[in-house]
Amino acid sequence: MRILLATLPALALAACSGAVATPASNQPGARSAPVAQTGDPAHPVVVELYQSQGCSSCPPADRVVNRLADRRDVIPLSFAVTYWDDLGWKDIFADPAYTARQWDYARTAGRPQVATPQVIVNGRDAVLGSHESELNAAIARNVVKDGPSIAAQGSGVAIGAGKAAHAIVWAVRYDPRTLNVAVKAGENEGVNIPHRNIVKQLVQIGSWSGKAAQYSLPAAPAGLQTAILVQNGKGGPILSAAKI
Repeated sequence: MRILLATLPALALAACSGAVATPASNQPGARSAPVAQTGDPAHPVVVELYQSQGCSSCPPADRVVNRLADRRDVIPLSFAVTYWDDLGWKDIFADPAYTARQWDYARTAGRPQVATPQVIVNGRDAVLGSHESELNAAIARNVVKDGPSIAAQGSGVAIGAGKAAHAIVWAVRYDPRTLNVAVKAGENEGVNIPHRNIVKQLVQIGSWSGKAAQYSLPAAPAGLQTAILVQNGKGGPILSAAKI
């Protein structure tokens, strides 16, 4: 794992690049066969990969999480962070908001640093993204079956009743295609990195206290899919999640 002694000013780094991401979803071999399920398809586990195209340790973790993309028992989401952008290559998908989200997890868990490639499993476990067996074990032990129901309702979403909480409701928009990025500088210079389920938008659509509620959804950008996460505070555990 690439450990970065990142401090709070790192959150202000910008991420922008003119590099082109090439969709590869129709190319032979673009998608790997999914590995065996270790969770519960009725209660999918959220797998958040924090990675950067500027980190030489990240491509193996990208490949591991890419293999999860077709599984029904998980919602894999790839968040590109900004704190490697000063090493010669700015990640074309990175956003300071995603770096801030990883820091929220670190603070909540009492970790003084953030690192890549890190996977946060259902807001609870932090594992090394390239360790597939460890990740599958974390998925299996973090299935949550008592969270509120989540269902599309017209142009919005309905969250069912459940245990009292002070939760945030997030809409996560991600690209399900394989996007190949040819890295032209930095630690991964000359490497072609395929990404799946790259997060393009993270929007807080409301809060949830345990009572049934309905929420409006902003229009999704073309080609993106939506996952809804009910999370017990910033950096807290995921109480329920669904693709809608």
